[in-house]
Formats: sequence, C-alpha cells, structure tokens
Amino acid sequence: MANDAPRIAVASPSFCQHPVLRTELLALHPNAKLNPSPHRLEGDALVDFLRGHEVAVLGLEHLTAPMMDALPELRVVSKLGTGTDMLDLAAMRARGIRLGWAPGANALSIAELVIAFALLALRHMGALNAALRAGERPPQRMGRLLSGRVVGLHGCGHIGQHVVRLLTPFGCTVLAHDIADRQAFYAAHGVTAVSLDELLARSEVLSLHIPLTPETRGLYGDAMLARLRPDCVLINTARGEIVEEAALIARLRDGRLAAACADVFAGEPAINQALIDLPNFFGTPHIGGSAEEARLAMGRIAIEGITRNALPEP
Repeated sequence: MANDAPRIAVASPSFCQHPVLRTELLALHPNAKLNPSPHRLEGDALVDFLRGHEVAVLGLEHLTAPMMDALPELRVVSKLGTGTDMLDLAAMRARGIRLGWAPGANALSIAELVIAFALLALRHMGALNAALRAGERPPQRMGRLLSGRVVGLHGCGHIGQHVVRLLTPFGCTVLAHDIADRQAFYAAHGVTAVSLDELLARSEVLSLHIPLTPETRGLYGDAMLARLRPDCVLINTARGEIVEEAALIARLRDGRLAAACADVFAGEPAINQALIDLPNFFGTPHIGGSAEEARLAMGRIAIEGITRNALPEP
C-alpha cells in the first residue's frame, strides 16, 4: 500500500446501507468513500466511483480486466460475501491486485434457506399460498415429509456441511458428490459419498453447492436434468448460471421435475418471469446471506480484508 491511509471506496450497497458496518468501517477508516445509492454500480459507473482509490470494497459488483486497466491505482479488492466469480482473479493476480476474502461467513444462513426451500417445495407451500392470496380456497393437497428423504448434495464444502448438520433430526439419507476429499466429515456425520451418476439418480431433494466456473456454467442443462428423478426437488443457492433456466422451465411445466427452488438466477435482479410464475417453482432474490448475523460476519471480514489480503489464486 502506498501509505498508511489508503484511499478506500466502498461500492457495495449492502455494506453501505448497514449502520453497524458503516460505523465500524468509519471508525477505522474515517475518509472511506461510501456509495450513497441503494443500487449496485456496474461497468463505467463502478469505474467512475472507484477511480483514484487504492482499495475497493465490493459485494456482487463485477470487476473485469478492462475495468482494472482503467483503475491503475487499485491495489486491493476486499470482498463482502464468499463468491468470487464476479471478479477476474487471474487478471487481478497479473496486475498485482490483492484480494481480501474468507470463505464460509454466510454458510449457515444459506444452509437454513436450503432447509426452508426443501420443506416449502415438498409441501407445495408456494403454490398454495399464491392461490390463497389470489382469493382462491384450494383444497387440501398432499405433500411429502422431508423426514426420511434421500437428500443429495452436489458439493459439500462450508454450506453443504451445515446442511448436513441441520438435517440430522430429519433422519434423511444424505448423499454427497464433491471433487474434494471430505471422507473425514462424511464418516463423522453419516454421509455417503457417491458418484455424480448415483447422486442424480437417487436424490429426492438435490441441493447445489458448487462454484460457478467454466466447467459448471450451464452444467444443469437438459441432459443433466433428464437424469433426475421426476419426483426430485432441485434447490439452487449457488449461482444461477449453473442451471439452464429454459431447460428447467420445460421440465417443471410438463412434470418431468416435481419442483425447484432458487435463490439465484442467470440474470439478477431476476428477469425470467416465465420461470418465476410457475406454480412448482419458488424463488427468492439472492437472500442466502441476508441474515443479520451473516451480514455482520461478512462485513467484518470485508473490513479486515482492507489490511489483510493476498494475491488471489485463480
């Protein structure tokens, strides 16, 4: 860093609108520039906001290589949240831009949302509530228990492991597929490691916890969705681009997939109204980390990341 008082620009509205985080940041860095808008800055607007600053605190804002080239003073990006797919990590490393980041701060918050999604979808609560709000009085509709179900986790890192712990009282059979070695955790918590083929074939509830990479973008297209049980509930709290929304819509419409829940979409804010309007789909606007406890933890990590950071590993 050029001096002991780095020029800091906080672009993330989620951070700037939080009174505790704002107060704690300004107590340490009183000259930090805060985004006054409740809306996310992107592209040229973000570059204009960050220009002349050595440190950027970002949330869901995208930072590309051309944008970095327009910000020659930038030396550190500190991240609010655990996903880094909106940052070009290779470009950051090549330019010597360091990353302040830590995984897992919002893991429990997202895991609780996964459980809520599973219960909601299995009991058709979204569709029934929508009918009541529309003035209808639908008859009773049979659902299924989460207790005793086969729950599959595609990815069993910080979030997936919290899901496993939260499922304990439900007595579910939990399957997991992960490229990392999780055998010690699996053995301690009764999780069965399976191939991807077996995960897709057996899961009655399938929850996605994989990062967005070139390999996972569009991974759950028509061919992958066709391998799921027709009574499966698909839950995506990872990244919207992992699931091809057109293929998902087709399968939900004709009953080849029982239900789906998502906190993330291919475009955000969500614009695919055809998906949102389906009675067997339930969506939320990227609220996985929007629990007070999680937001405080993520924000404090972002504050710490201003001074504790390292070159990113792409």
